[in-house]
Amino acid sequence: MKIISNATLLAMLLAMSGIAQAQWSTNLGFASDYYYRGIFQASTSVNGGVDFEKNGFYVGTWAADVDDGLEVDGYFGYGFDAGDVSLSVGYTGYFYTGDFDDTYQEINLGAAYGLISLDVAIGQYDNFDGPTLDYTFYSLTAEKNGFYGKIGGFAQDFAGEYFEAGYSRDVAGIDLGLSLIFSNDELVGEGDESIVLTISKSFDL
Repeated sequence: MKIISNATLLAMLLAMSGIAQAQWSTNLGFASDYYYRGIFQASTSVNGGVDFEKNGFYVGTWAADVDDGLEVDGYFGYGFDAGDVSLSVGYTGYFYTGDFDDTYQEINLGAAYGLISLDVAIGQYDNFDGPTLDYTFYSLTAEKNGFYGKIGGFAQDFAGEYFEAGYSRDVAGIDLGLSLIFSNDELVGEGDESIVLTISKSFDL
């Protein structure tokens, strides 16, 4: 059973789009290699998205070139502070215009304190003509002054872990990033190491 239907997601996005005095932003980016959660997706990928945020609520969409069509994500949620701890809960759906992959849908939970943040996703994968698969993704990130280190992995029907470290900085309004990604055999079938360069720009609307 899906976490949330595509029709429900579309209805919520349309409802949010009509809110007056919205805080809108858009972003454009390029990655020398597109990796997500330690797994290679595509080379020289262009991406972009549009986001709305107000009073802790957010909704948005983001798309990236994955060679065989596009990955198109839709997401919404709410974030708030409880003392010194930042908490968030939301939903993300990953959809594809080609045959690159099938649909993923997940509930996202996040917590951050100081330099440390924890993210957990509880999801389902449609898996083409096979049985629906359940997964839990987790990551722990430490970040300071643009430098970060992250360890992440999967449980349930998915398995494997990866480590990522990198640095990003703003140069004349453009965000430049460099990261090192190390994925283990269980995650990608054969251990993978990669250096990734990213360039992105955000605009307030």
